[in-house]
Amino acid sequence: MDYLHPKLDDAAIARMSSLALAHVGDAVYEILVRTHLACGGTQTAKNLHSQTITLVRASAQAKAIEHILPDLTEEEETVYRHGRNAKPKTVPKSATVAEYAHATALEALFGWLYLKQRYDRINELFGRIAETF
Repeated sequence: MDYLHPKLDDAAIARMSSLALAHVGDAVYEILVRTHLACGGTQTAKNLHSQTITLVRASAQAKAIEHILPDLTEEEETVYRHGRNAKPKTVPKSATVAEYAHATALEALFGWLYLKQRYDRINELFGRIAETF
């Protein structure tokens, strides 16, 4: 299996829970942020780390989704809605329940796009988000 570019059929992806998609999407989103920062000239490891933490926390992700939500396709909106309605067992103290729900939805969307191998769409949506950094 190619773990960097997994090839799952639509049925396998559809069987995944929203929280499973968010689990994958969390990593996808973080690598996008880390790459954006590293390629943007941020110098020190400490600075890279602190900026990454700021941009991947639930409150920042909740704001990020606002920039792309109007441009989502119907299919993407469905994934987003299911992710938002997922019921995680815990919510971090640094986020409200609403922020965490929107962050989980964003992560589910990016996980779903990644597993569907829609890399151009990931870049398009993340590019819109990165313009706000």
